[in-house]
Amino acid sequence: MLRYKRFTMLHIRLFQASDSLTELTALLHRAYARLGQMGLNYTAVDQSAEVTAQRMRGGRCFVVVDASDKLLGTLVVQPTYAANECEYFTRSGVAAVHQFAVDPARQGAGIGRMLLQQAEQWARESGHTELAMDTAEQASHLIALYAGLGYSQVGWVQWPGKLYRSVVLSKRLAG
Repeated sequence: MLRYKRFTMLHIRLFQASDSLTELTALLHRAYARLGQMGLNYTAVDQSAEVTAQRMRGGRCFVVVDASDKLLGTLVVQPTYAANECEYFTRSGVAAVHQFAVDPARQGAGIGRMLLQQAEQWARESGHTELAMDTAEQASHLIALYAGLGYSQVGWVQWPGKLYRSVVLSKRLAG
């Protein structure tokens, strides 16, 4: 549990079948709008609910909700996957985070940190020794945030169809 600035109780849990994919997708759109306005064509800027569901497969989708069960943040964590464009995401012992978002109205309240801590815990419990993610080079605010949370730059990747190069960041997980 985490108390938001206005003392609203927040709870982290797995995305449930009863949750709305449409609402989750709308959260992603709101959270990625600033990046889209920077000219960065992240998938989450305008993906459909079907793409949201597809990107959740093979991983664990965690959400942060308030007392009224409103979705405020999300991320997907999963074992590494076959991504020929990024060798780092195929390494043994590395789990990956993607589709990471916090509602812009709630950013700065610790929701993102809460989600990353949950992902790190899941990764450790699943036998992983590192947690990795990527973000556009131009998203310096995100790179600085992740660096402040212990993530270090370990490489770059150019995803097909993206107008930007991504920085790959990773954090070694303590046992």
